[in-house]
Amino acid sequence: MRVPLSWLGEFVELPESVTPEQVHADLVRVGFEEEDIRRFDVSGPVVVGEVLSREPEEHSNGKTVNWCQVRVAPEGQQAADGGADVRGIVCGAHNFEAGDRVVVSLPGAVLPGGFEISARKTYGHVSDGMIASARELTLGDDHDGIIVLSRFGIDAEPGADAKALLGLDQSAVEINVTPDRGYAFSIRGVAREVSHSTGAAFSDPAAAVTPATGSGFPVVLDDREPIRGRAGATGFIARTVRGIDQSRPTPAWMVARLQLAGIRSLSLEVDISNYVMLELGQPLHAYDLAKLDGGITVRRAAPGETLLTLDGAERKLHVEDLVITDGSGVVGLAGVMGGESTKVTETTSDVLIEAATFDSVSIARTSRRHKLPSEASKRFERGVDPLVARAAAQRMVDLLVELAGGTADELGAELVAPWDAPEIRLPLARVNGLMGADYTDAEARTAIEMIGCTVTDGAAGELVVTPPSWRSDLTRPADLVEEVARVVGYDRIPSVLPVAPPGRGLTRAQRLRRRAANVVTAAGLDEVQSYPFVTRAQLDDFGAGAEPVVPVIDGVAQGDAAQAGPVAAVKLANPLDGEAPFMRRSLLAGLVTAAQRNVSRGLTDLALVEFGAVFEPRPELGTAEVPPLAEKPASETLDELYGSVPAQPRRAAGLLIGDAVAKQAGEAARAIDWADALDAARIVAGAVSAELVVTQGAHRAFHPGRTAELSVRVDDGLEPVGVAGELLPELVAEYHLPGRVAAFELDLDRLIELAPREPETHPLSTYPAATQDLTLVVGADIPAGDVLAVVTAGAGELLEGARIVDDYRGTGIPEGQKALTFALRFRATDRTLKAEEASAAKLLGVAAAELAFDAKLRD
Repeated sequence: MRVPLSWLGEFVELPESVTPEQVHADLVRVGFEEEDIRRFDVSGPVVVGEVLSREPEEHSNGKTVNWCQVRVAPEGQQAADGGADVRGIVCGAHNFEAGDRVVVSLPGAVLPGGFEISARKTYGHVSDGMIASARELTLGDDHDGIIVLSRFGIDAEPGADAKALLGLDQSAVEINVTPDRGYAFSIRGVAREVSHSTGAAFSDPAAAVTPATGSGFPVVLDDREPIRGRAGATGFIARTVRGIDQSRPTPAWMVARLQLAGIRSLSLEVDISNYVMLELGQPLHAYDLAKLDGGITVRRAAPGETLLTLDGAERKLHVEDLVITDGSGVVGLAGVMGGESTKVTETTSDVLIEAATFDSVSIARTSRRHKLPSEASKRFERGVDPLVARAAAQRMVDLLVELAGGTADELGAELVAPWDAPEIRLPLARVNGLMGADYTDAEARTAIEMIGCTVTDGAAGELVVTPPSWRSDLTRPADLVEEVARVVGYDRIPSVLPVAPPGRGLTRAQRLRRRAANVVTAAGLDEVQSYPFVTRAQLDDFGAGAEPVVPVIDGVAQGDAAQAGPVAAVKLANPLDGEAPFMRRSLLAGLVTAAQRNVSRGLTDLALVEFGAVFEPRPELGTAEVPPLAEKPASETLDELYGSVPAQPRRAAGLLIGDAVAKQAGEAARAIDWADALDAARIVAGAVSAELVVTQGAHRAFHPGRTAELSVRVDDGLEPVGVAGELLPELVAEYHLPGRVAAFELDLDRLIELAPREPETHPLSTYPAATQDLTLVVGADIPAGDVLAVVTAGAGELLEGARIVDDYRGTGIPEGQKALTFALRFRATDRTLKAEEASAAKLLGVAAAELAFDAKLRD
């Protein structure tokens, strides 16, 4: 909301030397946020000039200009720029004559946009200044015609300061109005708040208006079936003014105030309606009375109805839209925008003024449904004082009579909105109890009365409060407590750090998730956060994340992962992006998008990791209807809403691109491959004390020969918890990523659930290790990881570590078999191992492999 200070000063006493910064500080004190200070960007000598002569001259380019002699100071005196009192000025406009008083920008003046005025030669003359138009001073859009002051009712002597006469020396403060304070979208409301802050006397502009009554014009509020229990229209005031003169310009003072308030001047009738709306907070609309067919009916739109609104758009109406109709059909979208068929034009003589009271929820829904925000809807959807409509309508009538030469007519309608003020019982002890401050009972009562409430004594220590009509946001005791804190002063609330209750902390799952993120980022991966919204193509490309799409039996994928069907997903009814209405089933889509953005900016070596939730649809999910926003839903409704929320398990995923080792002197570069993704997945699992079992797998997004299924051992076998490997080359090319792309995804919640309840720790031995190699010949179809697991279990507690170092198939190895070489490391915690002890432990592992896989020890 932009508030011109000169306008504000009409309703609240401001010091003569008040500055915008001081008004900002006063409003911040009562809870508003300062935004900006607005001024006309005009400086230097801008004065009243009297045209002494105007001589038209036609030039070779076909343009006719006027060579003018203009008096810019009293005769014989210096002008504001120190020069002569009469100046020669070239002007291209033709809407003035000798003897007219105009606005002259003298050399040294600077107009909006940084346009500096100086004496310059043009069209064969030295033009010593410029006769200004409304657009050049940002007072309107008229650029062809200059400002003739007499047409604005201004009579001033040459040399007078035109900035003061036109209001160009004024300033305005801009504040952010929160949604619960609709009353502050008016000069009336802001003036009242300045009064609360400073104690200055406040004069209500609505009380200064003496409303007349109107009758005889038929108006029907037809909302027999209110939407969601709320009637769309509860009041409608109609007044008539006849014989208005559309040729009259808007007064300069009004144009300046509207411009500072952020509303451009259009025509006298429109400007007056906007002026009254800004002053009192009541949106108004004027109809050309001659174009109305009969009376007005306010109702909901019928199926298939359309409306051509004032912005020239043909709008298909919704059955919940509240509309204004006459005998010809729909003529306006109530509380949002009028219709083209009944608009006031330059030929209009008689107007019907509308000042109505509409339901805030209905107007908000209509405005958003049609993507048609307006100054009127902005106020209606936040709540308009239902008792100010009569004063606003009369104020517009008075201004049309005064400024447009109209005559007030008795034709009109009076359907006054009922106002049933709620009673709020406020225990005074609750004020300090809720705020933690030391306000006295007298301070609390005075503050509540100051904002316009009626206060009476209730039970002991209790106030019975009736809020004023303009404060529909006050409905409960907590609202009144907030008002006390705001008016008396937030500075009275002590700053006290809360004491955390003992015995609480992070859960086990929270600790392990944080530990996993810390460990994997310490290993060199960069954590990112991506949006959870994905397209249908991304769903089908990356599937359901950690769950393999295709089962693998005996190392053979059953079916074709790339040909798997579409992935089920939760679809948003009102997505931010219409192309991405689905909730993600995998984190890989977001990581690929992040990688695309980085690669496009020249970052080709990437190691990204993300921890986040995915959204799993369930057949048993209900579909809850969105409850009304104006009241708290019942517990049954909330249960239904929560029951419709999908499961959101947490995942961990990583994506690696480019070189794992950069090229440098004496060392070649090493490109990322599937092993790096597998190592990163093991780091995440190790951080939560889980051990991954790696087997051949298949997934729709991964290369069929370079995909590992990641599992965790449970009592009855292996449970899959993720996938790792390299993405399909076709997928990499589709997303314009370079080279090979390695990735992994883990079901982090399930991984933590299956991990040991407490991380296993082992003391570090100070005794030396004994290392031995072991080569076993087994069937080619036996996974190496399974052999390693059996050897590790068989070797016993002396085996400290084991890893596969070779997989050989060739000369010396029978057909259909392979030789697996393991590097074993043995160590005891209490002594130095003998070679015989290490060899005996190794042979125990060999025996276990022979028993499990018919493995043979290779010499």
